[in-house]
Amino acid sequence: MTRRPPLGASAIWEAVMVAADYQCQCEGGLCGSQHSKTGLRCIETTAHGRLIVAPADLTLSPVAAAAVPAEQLRAWCLACHAKAQKRQMASLREQERQQATEEPLSLF
Repeated sequence: MTRRPPLGASAIWEAVMVAADYQCQCEGGLCGSQHSKTGLRCIETTAHGRLIVAPADLTLSPVAAAAVPAEQLRAWCLACHAKAQKRQMASLREQERQQATEEPLSLF
C-alpha cells in the first residue's frame, strides 16, 4: 500500500488514516452513491489512489475546517469528497433559500 502522507500536517493525516484503516470513510449516500455493492462504504484506499483528510461538514470555510479537531476529521477519496461537497453545498443553498422566503416582507 502506498501510504505517503501530504507534506503538511502529516501527523494528523496519519492519525485519521489509521482510524479509517486507510479507506475512504464515505458511507450511506454522503456522495450520492449508496455504496450498496460494497457494504455501504466506499472501497477506495491508499493502495488504489490518493485519500485526503477533511471534516464531515464540507460546507465549512477553509479557516473553520482547519480548526476542526483531528478526531472529527474523515478520510475521503477525491471522487466522494467532490460529490459530497457539491451535495452539501446544494442543501445549504436550498435551506438558505427556504429561510429567505419564510421571512415575511414588511414595510416598517
